[in-house]
Amino acid sequence: MGEEKSYFQIPHFDGHYDHWSELMENLIRAKGLWHIIEQGVIEPKVGATLTEAQQKLLDTNRTKYYQVKHLLFQALDQEVFEQILDRRSSKIIWESMKAKFGGNSKVKKSLLNSLRREFEILAMKNEESVTEYFGRVMAVSNKMRSNGEDMPDSKIVEKILRTLTERFTYIVISIEEAQDTDNMSIDELQSSLVVHEQKFKRSVGEVEDHVLKVDEYSSTRGRGRGRSSYRGRGRGSGRSSFDKSTIECYKCHALGHFQYECPK
Repeated sequence: MGEEKSYFQIPHFDGHYDHWSELMENLIRAKGLWHIIEQGVIEPKVGATLTEAQQKLLDTNRTKYYQVKHLLFQALDQEVFEQILDRRSSKIIWESMKAKFGGNSKVKKSLLNSLRREFEILAMKNEESVTEYFGRVMAVSNKMRSNGEDMPDSKIVEKILRTLTERFTYIVISIEEAQDTDNMSIDELQSSLVVHEQKFKRSVGEVEDHVLKVDEYSSTRGRGRGRSSYRGRGRGSGRSSFDKSTIECYKCHALGHFQYECPK
């Protein structure tokens, strides 16, 4: 059910008509409703007598007509929706969207310039994962492609390699020296970076575990390694006493003193 819901998710119109219209058309076709966009609902003439089968088909098409209108209405926000003055049929709404947002070359040029600026300033954030960053880059790249921009994989690969965070410096150098990035696919680059990211996370986790264990050990044993416990209670002051001859210094590893007392 989750996969089906995701598959039929209604694409929201965000100003990028070509990209939206392609997604929307695929959705409507997947639901078997595209003929409603192309043909509409053919209503019988007034007073015409229909057979039972014809009436059933008409009722079905009327239902599908409202299903398509519902999909289109859900895809548009209020501002865009109010620009569609004639909403009598799904076909009219579809053609109106195409006329307003798909056929204007000046609008497309302005949109493409905006996307170019957005692409240029893209950079990976410190807290961002490889998969998340690739998602952001590809979202902008695909919008540029759908608006007529020439976006070969090599351009995207180069952009990503230039804008990764410092923790990827060594793997970027390794990739650039060992491989032909002009012919490298985006999937291949992502796979290499994800593997490196996983190794980096494991190494950081191991270091943190080691530091934690050392801190715990130091807090419980002091600055040296004791080889015996306290020797009982002292007299007079009531303080506990112990034999320092069994303490090993962390610095010189000699017995008889702590690290802060080490003469070396």
